[in-house]
Order: sequence, then structure tokens, then C-alpha cells
Amino acid sequence: MSDNLLIALYAFAGAAATGLTGAGVLRLIRRRSLTVSLAVVAAVGVVAMLAGTLAVAWAMFLSAHDLTVVTTVVAMAAVVSLATALLLGRWVVASSRELAVAARSFGDGGDFAAPDGPATAELAAVSRELAATSARLAESRERERALEASRRELVAWISHDLRTPLAGLRAMSEALEDGVAADPARYLRQMRTEVERLNDMVGDLFELSRIHAGALALTPTRISLYDLVGDALAGVDPLARAHGVRLVGGRVEPVPVEVDGKEMSRVLGNLLVNAIRRTPADGTVAIAAERSPEGVVLSVTDGCGGIPEEDLPRVFDTGWRGTHARTPPAGAGLGLAIVRGIVEAHQGRADVRNIPGGCRFEVVLPAAAS
Repeated sequence: MSDNLLIALYAFAGAAATGLTGAGVLRLIRRRSLTVSLAVVAAVGVVAMLAGTLAVAWAMFLSAHDLTVVTTVVAMAAVVSLATALLLGRWVVASSRELAVAARSFGDGGDFAAPDGPATAELAAVSRELAATSARLAESRERERALEASRRELVAWISHDLRTPLAGLRAMSEALEDGVAADPARYLRQMRTEVERLNDMVGDLFELSRIHAGALALTPTRISLYDLVGDALAGVDPLARAHGVRLVGGRVEPVPVEVDGKEMSRVLGNLLVNAIRRTPADGTVAIAAERSPEGVVLSVTDGCGGIPEEDLPRVFDTGWRGTHARTPPAGAGLGLAIVRGIVEAHQGRADVRNIPGGCRFEVVLPAAAS
């Protein structure tokens, strides 16, 4: 065996023993500061070199003078290596602490601000992820605040809307009970009207609770939009006549869609009723259905005069009813929220925009497979 091979084997044996010992030490201190770990790594490198040198000297491949020279060089390298490792460790630890303080700020409800100064590539990546997470949390908090405000408004409006008909029912029932009702038949008709109104309100609340709970079970079937729109127009025709509003449904293509017929009829009914109630007498409410690159578009156009631009993002919010001038006595601000919930359950979307003289509500649904 050549001398070079023997030297390599002795050096490897000494360095390997040092490396195994260093690995054990690192495992024991794995929960300690990064500075300590870096110091151990630097020490392992230097001691491994020294151990390999001593093993070679023990095998009598080095003279005493050469061993002294090599040991001195290794000692100086050890000093520099340990100093460098300690400086690097302190810098990384300081950067990590700054990052932890910044992360704690957005955890307490603030915004994340990345620490100033340079950092390692890994810490910079963590900082970017924390910034993205902070932005998502801020958006989530804003949505939560808007939802809570919407719920408070809904509770207030529902309480008012329930109190008014209940007070009327109580007064009419007391009048009938005391025998002071001048026209009992009229009182009974009015009571039935109020009961139906309350029943519709409770039905809307139940539907909305199913939507929010994700318990809206759909039974999709292949339906022609022509039939769906025709049934919806027939259902709201008496209301349109009572309000003096013309219904127009001439632009309806017989496009097939895969939807739950009952739920989608409710969507069209809510949109049409909403449009009829907001359109003045002698006005027009138009409904159209056509293909588009996005799928199938159902649109309802009214003559309400338009919605303020700042209110457009809230139109489909639960409980939103706009200004008092646009709040009908029978509305509870749930119809459009139900529309959005049902449409999104069908993997579609609901939008609204102003047009000259009114509004255009659009429902975009996926087209049925051919």
C-alpha cells in the first residue's frame, strides 16, 4: 500500500471520529441558539483537521518539527474560524429576533413591516411570506368587520320589519275579539296578508341560513333557459300589473343549463320582484338570456334610476336595502343575498351595474355540456 493512501486513511479516520463526535454534540444542543451551533460546526472543521494531522503523525509520517508547524497553523485557523462563526451567528440571531418582533405586530392585529437591513435568503423568504400572510389577514379582518356590520344591520331591520306586522296583527285580533271591527272580513284579509308576509320573511331567513351554513343541497337537471324564464315571468306578472310595469322577455335564447330548477326559479323571481318594485309605474323591466364566452348570461334590467356608485359593492350583502326611498315595505334586504348565494352554489356569479335610467343585474352560469 502506498504512503499517500495510508496518509489518507489515517487522516480520514481521525477526521471521521471528530465528525461523529460533533454530530452528537449538535444533536444535544439542537434547541440552543444558532450561534452555538455555528461555533460547534467551525470547531468540528478545525478539530477534524487537527485529529487527522495527529493520526498521520502517530503513524510516523510527520516529524516533530512538521507537526509543530501544522498544529500552529491549525490553531490560528481555529481562532479565525470560531470568531467568524460567532459573528455570523450573532448576526443571524439578531435578524431572527427582529423578524419575530415584526411578526408579533401583525399577530396582535397590526400590519407586518419587514425589518430594515440585510438578511439571509431564507429569512428574506420568510419575511416575504409573512408580509403576504399579513395582507391576507388584513383582508380577512376587513371582511369580518363588514360581515359583522351587515349582521347587525340585518338584526335591526328584521326586528323592525317583524315588529310592525306583529303590532298590526295584535291590534286587528284584539278588535275582532272585542267585536269592535267595523268590517271583520277586511280585517281577516289584512291579517292573512300580514301572515303571508311574515311567512315569506321567515322562508328567506331559512334559505339564507342554509346558504351560509353550506347546507344548500342542489339537484341539477338539464333545463332550457326559455322555459325557466317563461315560468318566472308568469309568476311575477300579477305583481307587474299591480305596479303598472311592463315585462319584456323577447331576448331569451333556448340555451340549456344544468341547474336546480327550483332554486334558479327563486333567483329569477327575486331579481324580477326587486326590479318591479323599484321601477316606477309605466316603466319597463326586461329579462334576457344569451350565450357568452364565460357561459350563459341571464340579465334583468329595471328603470330604478340607478344605484349610487359607492353602494354598488354592497348590493348583494345580507340585509342591504339602500336608502329609505328605495326600501319597499315588504322587503327585508335578503332577496339579493339569496340570489348571490344560490348562484355561487351553482359555480356562477352575480353582478350589478348602472345603465342609463336604471340597473342591470347579471347572473353568469356555466353552460351545460353539449
